[in-house]
Amino acid sequence: MKVALAQINPTIGDFRGNVRRILRAVRRAERGGADLCVCPEMCITGYPTRDLLLNRDFVDDNLKALQRLAAEVGAMPVVAGFAARNRSSVGKGLFNAGALIRNGAVRRVFRKMLLPTYDVFDERRYFDPACDVTVAAIAGRRVGFAICEDIWNPPEFWQRRFYAADPVEMLAGKGAELLIAISASPFAIGHQALRRSIASRIAARHGIPLCYVNQTGGNDELVFDGNSFAVDAGGALIAQGKAFSEDLVFVCDDGPPLASPRREGPPEESVCEALILGVRDYARKCGFRDAVVGLSGGLDSAVTACIAARALGRGHVRGVAMPSPYSSRGSVRDARLLARNLGIDFSVVPISPVYRAYLRTLAPHLRRRRDTTEENIQARIRGNILMAFSNRYGALVLSTGNKSEMAVGYCTLYGDMAGGLAVLSDVPKTLVYRLARHLNRGGELIPAASIAKPPSAELRPDQTDQDTLPPYEELDAVLSRYVEKRQGPAEIVAAGYGRRLVCDIIRKVERNEYKRQQAPPGLKVTSKAFGSGRRIPLAQRYY
Repeated sequence: MKVALAQINPTIGDFRGNVRRILRAVRRAERGGADLCVCPEMCITGYPTRDLLLNRDFVDDNLKALQRLAAEVGAMPVVAGFAARNRSSVGKGLFNAGALIRNGAVRRVFRKMLLPTYDVFDERRYFDPACDVTVAAIAGRRVGFAICEDIWNPPEFWQRRFYAADPVEMLAGKGAELLIAISASPFAIGHQALRRSIASRIAARHGIPLCYVNQTGGNDELVFDGNSFAVDAGGALIAQGKAFSEDLVFVCDDGPPLASPRREGPPEESVCEALILGVRDYARKCGFRDAVVGLSGGLDSAVTACIAARALGRGHVRGVAMPSPYSSRGSVRDARLLARNLGIDFSVVPISPVYRAYLRTLAPHLRRRRDTTEENIQARIRGNILMAFSNRYGALVLSTGNKSEMAVGYCTLYGDMAGGLAVLSDVPKTLVYRLARHLNRGGELIPAASIAKPPSAELRPDQTDQDTLPPYEELDAVLSRYVEKRQGPAEIVAAGYGRRLVCDIIRKVERNEYKRQQAPPGLKVTSKAFGSGRRIPLAQRYY
């Protein structure tokens, strides 16, 4: 049986555009002689749809789009994900569903059984769980259908499973000879390997080939990496889709294993691709063609500008240097060199006159000695300048703070946090260095001085980040254990970190939640990002 995995990039709510993308893939699958074309989870609506699903008109329009798609489908069966109504008088009233379409009509509907409610997922807010699984006859084979989370619960894979049911076990019990999994699984470092490992284990355990199609593209803070694949009945990889782009993957379920499968590269390689795709799609799907980045001459802004230029094209990015009385002599020089290397527009807007005017205006009212108040004023002046460029030119402001800074509050509300998208907010500082070296691998784009000099906000004389923060290697190690691995203070201390250091970092993380909840959306690349997947109360006294 020849299956076409249509790895497409839907836009949430763009029903006509999404149907067009599906039909383009269907026509290609037909020309390629496929027996079945499979599209991702919720590809009619786009994913994650979130509270749009609470809008009755949105659900109705999704059903109308499904009918328009069905009217264009011929003899080759097509599978597409959509939101189905639950006609029961009990429950939320919707299913996360897939339609099996053929000869102008929806022939079967299958529904998702396991609804994730962890990290960025909140599907039980909208959907009811299926009570049964679906097996259908296609091209002489019994094909079993699953939706994303339905294959993530093999009993031998997890120490503690989230669900009692195992839909794959049920499909095998119904005589499925081929498993089809439609998915919208977001990118995170190492997630691709985990998906394949689970699929291989399932296929080998049941002796059934498995085809997995994943959405690609960026939607809000989530980036979907594609990487669709198929494994044979022994769990060996037999087909593999592209990463971070649309693709149509043809696979014969009895085909030979791939001779040289593409392996996941180092984290900085996939993170770079994810960030580029995330910036490109966030801008495009929100109606922006251009971006503006504040260039300090430092590493974070340099990496952000490189990603923006790759995502949008060098003619659509403007860098703005905003030197203050405390900026080092090399700051503007390095920012200018970066802009020249990237071929982006560049402006210099000194903030010293505005800063002095602020100080004169506030002098009668701020009677104590100087402190971080004056530092924050500089950062907020810069935020205002960047927003002026945004308003005048219709450009998206990309904020440049990294995860390490955002974690402990080493950032200024309405200042360096100002912007429409936080590109590096889930990238720890130590990984930012690796990204810089990766971006420079074909020649120096980021000036060597920007990488070599000690990190500094340059808001007071001779300032460095380590005046306030521990070395980034220590900070990032503790943050990874606390935020991503969810280890407690005692467990982190037992791993060899000083109790005072650990408690201070954790206290800063929790006390600065109010800042993060006012930050622009940030692109998720690790297993646990600040944002919708981490919900901490602001008014609390636990830490």
